[in-house]
Amino acid sequence: MKEDLKIGIIGVGNIGSAHAAAISRGDVKGMTLSALCDNNPKRREEIRALYPDIPVFEDADALLASGLAEAVIVATPHYFHPPIAQKAFAAGLHVLTEKPAGVYCLAVREMMRSAKESGKAFGVMFNQRTNTLFRKAREIVSSGELGELKRVVWIITNWYRKQSYYDSGSWRATWSGEGGGVLINQAPHNLDILQWICGMPCAIYAKCDGGKYHQIEVDDDVSLFARYENGATAVFLTSTGEYPGTNRLEIAGTKGKLVVENGKLTHTKLAMDEREYRYSEESVQNKLTITEYAEEKRNGHIAILENFAAHILRGEALIASGYEAIHELTISNAAYLSAWLGKEIVLPMDDALFETMLRERADAEKSHIRTETRERVQFAYKSRWDTQWT
Repeated sequence: MKEDLKIGIIGVGNIGSAHAAAISRGDVKGMTLSALCDNNPKRREEIRALYPDIPVFEDADALLASGLAEAVIVATPHYFHPPIAQKAFAAGLHVLTEKPAGVYCLAVREMMRSAKESGKAFGVMFNQRTNTLFRKAREIVSSGELGELKRVVWIITNWYRKQSYYDSGSWRATWSGEGGGVLINQAPHNLDILQWICGMPCAIYAKCDGGKYHQIEVDDDVSLFARYENGATAVFLTSTGEYPGTNRLEIAGTKGKLVVENGKLTHTKLAMDEREYRYSEESVQNKLTITEYAEEKRNGHIAILENFAAHILRGEALIASGYEAIHELTISNAAYLSAWLGKEIVLPMDDALFETMLRERADAEKSHIRTETRERVQFAYKSRWDTQWT
């Protein structure tokens, strides 16, 4: 059997440093930490002190050309994910990118083309796909057990952030540095799970409020409405300014309903399809079967890392393929475009128009009154990166 996959990490900020710590400790089966890269001198000092035996590079090109890594994790600010990944593919390396895969769809489609041409593995850090409740919900919907999709409501407002979070880096909460707010930073996990379970909608309408609860210009409160080809609808509400928040996913189908909340999945199943029941003389009483599933706790980041290594070493199917990352990004891009234009966006959308309008906002961005108080690098996974129910 092949030895562990030699992995380099490009961008050793909060999440990159957490990956480095987990891999170096031996917590990730099938991976060995072989190289690190960060363009911040202070961070390079910190990681050199912590990993004296691991080569540390100042720029991605040097790491990619070093021959020390077979694969890289790209954990830089969002805009840099596609160009660095493309360079890595060109250098013959496998790539696991942090979410989101990029800021706008055109760049991510170019990254997808590079990945396909290289023939190398391409993954994305959608760690919430490992959550056992979301996986069970997907299984139930995909099997047809829930019937035809009717309605989806996801209230995911427990992504609360203080002002100090946004002040921790000058790139945060800017159109030019981050590419947006809650939709591009926190909600990609949930938008991915939404489409992973229910499929892609055909149209998006959204209201994205910028700086509603914080001293930022990008969105910290979003109300999104989606339509599906079969007539089903979805409402997606998210915010970083609501406390205490809620995490409740409800999926209604013609054969029952799923509710995911507080670490539990409740499946209410009808004895017959509602589309048939509506014409019957039977009573609904005593015709419902209720099954509950409890969450099985696991570290989703480590699960994705181990799966990525197993995919390369043993051909195991990817939990989160990088090619699938375009779906959630399409939803968030469409939501922004809808808010900017004040109208519903039918998918597929005009990707070029979105990129143009995004760049206009980035170019016109005001000077921020907040002062950067850069966080010390965290060398462990934070609980806020897990699935939070309250």
